[in-house]
Amino acid sequence: MDHLRYSGLSFDHQCAAFLAIVSADPLLGETLARVRALALPDWLVVSGALYNSVWNHLTGKPPGYGIKDVDLFYFDDADVSYDAEDAVIRRAARHFEGLALPVEVRNQARVHLWYPEKFGRPCPRYMSSSDSVSYFASRTHAVGVRYDTDGELDLVAPFGLDDIFSFRITPNRALDNQRTHEAKGARAKACWPEITVVPW
Repeated sequence: MDHLRYSGLSFDHQCAAFLAIVSADPLLGETLARVRALALPDWLVVSGALYNSVWNHLTGKPPGYGIKDVDLFYFDDADVSYDAEDAVIRRAARHFEGLALPVEVRNQARVHLWYPEKFGRPCPRYMSSSDSVSYFASRTHAVGVRYDTDGELDLVAPFGLDDIFSFRITPNRALDNQRTHEAKGARAKACWPEITVVPW
C-alpha cells in the first residue's frame, strides 16, 4: 500500500522523509516560521500537527485535515509561576494571530505542578522540552521539531518514526495514560482509517 511506503525503512530515510513533508506543508511552514520569531527558550513544536500532517500527505488528504491545533512547548525554569506562563501565552496569542491553526503554548518546566490535580496522578519534573515528549501516552505521538542554530529543522523522536510511517499507534507506559492513549487512538482512527491502535 502506497501510504506505507516509508514503513520499515532506516531511521535516516524516515527522518529525511518526515522533515521534507513537514517543511513542505503550507500550514506548518508558516507556523514554524512564526514560532522561530517568537524565540521562546528551548522551544519545540510537538505531536499532532506533525504526525497528522504526515498522515495527510501519505493518504492524499488536504493540509490541516484532522488537526485541532499546534502544540508549542518551551522550557523556562527561572519562573514556574502560573502568571509567568500566562504572560507568555498572552504574548504568543498576539504573535500567532491570523494563523489557520490555533497554537497552544505550555511551559514544560511547570507541568509537574498542575498535572496531579488535572489527571489525579503525579508526573515527573521534566528537565527540558525534549524530556517531556518521552512521556506522551503513545510512542507514536512522541515527536517534535525546532530550528537549529543553522536554520535547519531538527527532529526530536525518542522512539523513532516507524510507528508514524506504519500508521500504528503504540502505547507508552512511562505514565499511567491508558485513557489518553485509547481516546487519541479512537479519534485518529476516525480520521485515518488506515491506522492500527495497539491495545494498552
